[in-house]
Amino acid sequence: MTDGNWRSLLREASQLRAAGRIPEAIAAYQLLLAANPELPDCWFNLAWMQRLARAFEDSLQSYQRAIDAGIDQPEAVHVNRAAIYSEFLHRPRDARAELEAALAKNAKYVQALMNLGNLHEDLGEREAAQAAYQRVLDIDPANTMALAKLATASLSATVEPQMEARLRSAIDRPDSTATQRAGLGFALSAVLDAGGRFDDAFAAAKSANAASRAAAGSKGHYDRQGHERYVDRLIATFGHPAAPADDMRAPVFICGLYRSGSTLIEQILAGHRQVTATGELDLVPAIVSSIPNYPERMAQAGPEIIAQLRQFYLRELPAISAAIVTDKRPDNFLHIGLIKAMFPAAKIIHTFRNPLDNLLSLYFLHLDTRMSYALDLADEAHWYSQYRRVMTHWKSLYPDDIFDVDYDALVKEPEPLVRELLTFLGLDWKPDILEFQRTDRAVKTASVWQVREPLYARSSGRWRNYEEHLQPLRQALSDAGIDDPQ
Repeated sequence: MTDGNWRSLLREASQLRAAGRIPEAIAAYQLLLAANPELPDCWFNLAWMQRLARAFEDSLQSYQRAIDAGIDQPEAVHVNRAAIYSEFLHRPRDARAELEAALAKNAKYVQALMNLGNLHEDLGEREAAQAAYQRVLDIDPANTMALAKLATASLSATVEPQMEARLRSAIDRPDSTATQRAGLGFALSAVLDAGGRFDDAFAAAKSANAASRAAAGSKGHYDRQGHERYVDRLIATFGHPAAPADDMRAPVFICGLYRSGSTLIEQILAGHRQVTATGELDLVPAIVSSIPNYPERMAQAGPEIIAQLRQFYLRELPAISAAIVTDKRPDNFLHIGLIKAMFPAAKIIHTFRNPLDNLLSLYFLHLDTRMSYALDLADEAHWYSQYRRVMTHWKSLYPDDIFDVDYDALVKEPEPLVRELLTFLGLDWKPDILEFQRTDRAVKTASVWQVREPLYARSSGRWRNYEEHLQPLRQALSDAGIDDPQ
């Protein structure tokens, strides 16, 4: 191939990539690299396109070819490979090896250190996580994300004055951005809450939510009417039970509001020899986003389309031989109709807890901008009312396939509820199943530290520490017809 020909192919591949035409871009890069394989940046771009196409093994190979071809900053490629192993293939040890390879090439590569700290958190390795974040701060003392992560990985019942001062000083810096103030503010609220300074903690959380909303811009606005219409559409589209269950093997879906105990119940089940927990998968959301005019389009979906959606899910599910596989994605509660269409035999575990505790916990977290309802207590109450409405609908359709797990009852007296849950799943009782804190699997949620401890009930009734500040929330819940919890 002449120089002009391969450069023409390169321009075409780049244009297709820029236009978001992923399958065509992949084909163009493959054709180019078959003729001229010594183009490390093209291997990198091909890997990125393959990652977007969820061709993760192909992406890993292409990233490796980029390294082998001598790409500049190979440490960045190792970080990308680590992200695939961690986020999509659920292979944390391979992710760790990639991050260590990145640091072997550049010991001061901050992104690798930050990702290594996150990975240590996922694995419950607190001291190693703290060490990784401290290394970042040694390299870059002004790194606000590392400071916030170090603070939340170091919570104690006593507020350390030095850490509080560092967080407040960073928040008050004239050049701090809204995004930085939000991350630091949520970390400060966590430090103060753990130390029992509840009024100060709530003030910090309130300021952090305001900063988060400012950083999000238009995405920080929760559209109450729009969400109500969406729930209306879900209920109208999935108005009748799916076809009777067949013998097809189906995952067990764990869902509910975020911070309602889904990670805890997943961790308990993961201790059973017949269960493999796959964590917080993005497969149902990926299917939803791939369906034009969802949910109405599903009303016309025949068996062939349903089969294609099911095959996509099963193809993307990590290869597992256990009798039961769990998919814990809290917001899948919105899509139980779709789940039951794909897997008529699917069993659903629905976790819930005292709404004041649940919504307070969300208010104290730095969440994705797609969860803009959590930035305001009244918006949280509205979201909660719509969650209750759609769950009532699903339970009317599938009363025998949805098992409620009351978090507050679970932490108070776990054995009866867990025994009942195991019966629901067709599993035998395992005496040590409640020693879930010994499970060494990766946990990628805000509950990462809680599930490393034995069961405790201190989170039940936490709202009472903030009772004075939660009167607007209690009133909004009451206005929405939600009983006032005591």
